[in-house]
Amino acid sequence: MTKWFFPLLIAIGCASPAFAQKFDGLAQTPPMGWNSWNTFAGNINEDLIKGMADAIAESGMQAAGYQYIVIDDCWESMDRDANGNLVADPKKFPSGMQALGDYLHAKGFKFGIHNCAGTKTCAGFPGGHEHEEQDAKMYASWGVDYLKYDWCSTEGADAKQRYPKMRDALHAAGRPIVFSMCEWGQSKPWTWAADTGHLWRTTGDICDVWDGEPRQKWEHSVRKILGWQVGLEEFAGPGHWNDPDMLEVGNEGLTFEESRAHFSLWCILAAPLMAGNDVRKMTPEIHDLLTDRDAIAIDQDPLGKQGYRVHADERYEVWMKPLEGGELAVCVLNLADEPAEISFDWDTLEKMPTGTFTMRDVWQKEDAGTTDTEFRRQLKPHDVALLRLTPMGKPTE
Repeated sequence: MTKWFFPLLIAIGCASPAFAQKFDGLAQTPPMGWNSWNTFAGNINEDLIKGMADAIAESGMQAAGYQYIVIDDCWESMDRDANGNLVADPKKFPSGMQALGDYLHAKGFKFGIHNCAGTKTCAGFPGGHEHEEQDAKMYASWGVDYLKYDWCSTEGADAKQRYPKMRDALHAAGRPIVFSMCEWGQSKPWTWAADTGHLWRTTGDICDVWDGEPRQKWEHSVRKILGWQVGLEEFAGPGHWNDPDMLEVGNEGLTFEESRAHFSLWCILAAPLMAGNDVRKMTPEIHDLLTDRDAIAIDQDPLGKQGYRVHADERYEVWMKPLEGGELAVCVLNLADEPAEISFDWDTLEKMPTGTFTMRDVWQKEDAGTTDTEFRRQLKPHDVALLRLTPMGKPTE
């Protein structure tokens, strides 16, 4: 070994960690927005996206916190251009992606886009593998604020090596972009990806089925996905969130009560709240559900704690989320296919703090007594009670 080679290795080794980083300060609470996939899949175009953004603004959803408009798969042409750049489908997006981003930014939204860590996206469009730096610079030039990065066409690849390539490319491009890893939980990204992504999927795709057989083999019911979140709470926090997938709230496969349970539980999980319904056609009930500030405040609580299950039997489950200032959010879920009266003593719940708490019913908008008395509630099939608990003696707003 020459005299100059050893110091050079040291210099390279010292320099590498400075480059291998994600943007700090982003996604300090779980991202909120709307994604095109759950309702429209590949049937998207710039007029639809603009119209949906207009509807989200006019409905009050934007004011409630839904800030990212994310265009999922199928926005691209089937081939890159002669210089290897990604190109928007000229029929679907004739004005181009930068113009669409400008439209969203002018309305106060943030602009999200989709691609894939493989050679092709899940719908067969050009993926980002071996184009990471080129694509990251393109996203930055378009004004992208959020990248959902999927995992199709990655045969034999290691997610722990593939995803950091795009993380580093995004950072080098210089525009702060939230990096949403959609690897479906296969490599348990919650155990290793806190320095790579701002959020990572913990499961395969969700669908608007509460509990039962999904329509596609790669999809999963809401209840099955909920069960897979048990034990993941220690890995989530500001800037690095577990993502149990987007919301199916308001989509036709769920009853209103199931939508309410789905939304309540995702708030308890400190999950990203990415709506996926046709906002232009939602009912007043679904509108009020998605924009409920008390429920959203639980999801967006600055303490950044993911909730956890504290009771489970064949009849009901109870989930609990620590909140800032010693408060708690509690969700009681009726698992039965028929109405049920659920009752329990608070001191029987696992991890229940000592002391007395006053209770506020989030959905009923009324005080609900204290934890000194038995909880008793009649719930519809697959419905929930969502409660905010405040230590006795603490002033409430």
